[in-house]
Amino acid sequence: MRIGLIAPPWLHVPPPRYGGTEVVVDGLARGLVAAGHDVLLAAPAGSTCPVPLVPDMPPPSAGSAATWSAGAELYHVALAYAALTDVDLVHDHTVAGPFFRYRPASLPVVTTNHGPFSSQLGDLYRLMGPDVAMVAISHRQAADAAGVPIARVIHHGIDVDAVPVGDGSGGYAAFLGRMSPDKGPREAILIARQAGVRLLMSARIQGREEQDFFDSQVAPLLGPEVEFLGEITAAEKYQLMGGAVAFLNPIQWPEPFGLVMIEALATGTPVVGTGSGAAPEIVDDGVTGYLRTGIDQLADALALAPGLDRTACRRAAELRFSVGRMVADHVSLYEEILRGRRLNQSPASSPPG
Repeated sequence: MRIGLIAPPWLHVPPPRYGGTEVVVDGLARGLVAAGHDVLLAAPAGSTCPVPLVPDMPPPSAGSAATWSAGAELYHVALAYAALTDVDLVHDHTVAGPFFRYRPASLPVVTTNHGPFSSQLGDLYRLMGPDVAMVAISHRQAADAAGVPIARVIHHGIDVDAVPVGDGSGGYAAFLGRMSPDKGPREAILIARQAGVRLLMSARIQGREEQDFFDSQVAPLLGPEVEFLGEITAAEKYQLMGGAVAFLNPIQWPEPFGLVMIEALATGTPVVGTGSGAAPEIVDDGVTGYLRTGIDQLADALALAPGLDRTACRRAAELRFSVGRMVADHVSLYEEILRGRRLNQSPASSPPG
């Protein structure tokens, strides 16, 4: 197949540091090529994903003023669809793309919603035509789709073989994510403190709101047993996770997936967190981690985490969250869509003239 991929306009593919969607798009692009398909990727200029890239795309738009964000995405999408004319199918990972009216009418489009189905976004997605197939990234997200037709639920995957296995010998707990109340960094500190476990934290701080949250709610809790590392590289991330006895994921919202959990499992590190969102689809409670409610229960679970089998964590990542599985699931959907399209366009299905 000839497959066009459209990444969001905000970060390079792959991202140099923090970035969930971009990691997924990078893995999907590489995996599709490895499986024998032709891929053309529309991503911000400077992206280093080793597949053919659409030329003359604008640079990453992350950090642009909110008033310009929609315009930046629309411009990115317009350039992408103008270049993706000689493909069998487009897989669009932007929000605006499925609603771009000037894309070729005959071009089948798959779109993945990497965020929650908000009421406004759900209203828009319900207006999509039959030529757009929606992929949900978890069953929880699909259940919250509020009437948006879901073509397939496909969990994210990563290149597990490229992730080094750690032994947890650092003796600390790890936290990694955005510096947002939704991600639970303050809760992670309280959990580790109550369990008597040292905590190493890495997070991206973007914008005034996140900086204010860090300054007022997180920084006052830092000390010898709670160290903040700032934003780190992918290699440093896996080193941090692999040395931890547990990865703390006390999310405070129904997150549609949570790529960081499968990254932790790939290093062999169990996940201790809340059962919000898609966490129960990723963590096998009592085997690859613990899902609990409240600081007390999570602190008790953290104390138990070193007793879990780290090989079971790695095995779960290999069997359920590999890039190979993710690619196979997507190829199955692409082929189903193209088969249906060919049937609809066959002479037998054409009206008599």
